[in-house]
Amino acid sequence: MRIGIIQASSQAGKNRLLYDTVKKYAAGSEVINFGCTEEETDRYSYIEISVLAGLLLASRAVDFIVTGCSSGQGMMLACNSFPGVLCGYAPTPADAYLFAQINNGNAISLPLGEEYTWAGYANFDATLARLFSEPFGRGYPREEAARKLRDTELLKQIRRLSQKTPVELMESLDGEFVRSLLRKQDVIRFILDHGRGEIVNWLRSR
Repeated sequence: MRIGIIQASSQAGKNRLLYDTVKKYAAGSEVINFGCTEEETDRYSYIEISVLAGLLLASRAVDFIVTGCSSGQGMMLACNSFPGVLCGYAPTPADAYLFAQINNGNAISLPLGEEYTWAGYANFDATLARLFSEPFGRGYPREEAARKLRDTELLKQIRRLSQKTPVELMESLDGEFVRSLLRKQDVIRFILDHGRGEIVNWLRSR
């Protein structure tokens, strides 16, 4: 699995923690850090980051995104607005595990600005440990796994049928907003180098 790390600039101070913790628990996966870091001069809202995450997934440059914002809720909602993204919200280890096993999505959003006392860091660490503790999509509880996985596939089918394509969405967005996204060159270069499909062709035409 190739995992992308990218979160809103408002939580740039947590970027290294997010990257290091995913690296620790996502054994055997390639983990790429797309920021946003404190060293970056451009700042990106959770809305902008959600679209960049969607482009990374739509191009298949990455298989999974770990992201977040102050509450985690806004990023989850924004990511789920992009075609083909199924993003969960994981404030606890149980939420992370159930999302991975039942919903089998391709992105997870974490509350990076909440309760960062010692117990908050311990919960954060345990949440990512639980997320990557088993292969995704096995179903839970195990005795109901087949039904759970059928429902998940039906949800994904309904979402595909009800959404625009990624290229159609990008074409309909405000031009200045799109130009701000294209300035995040580490993401764009990675998609062009490692992605495939219509969204890559669209980016090359810009």
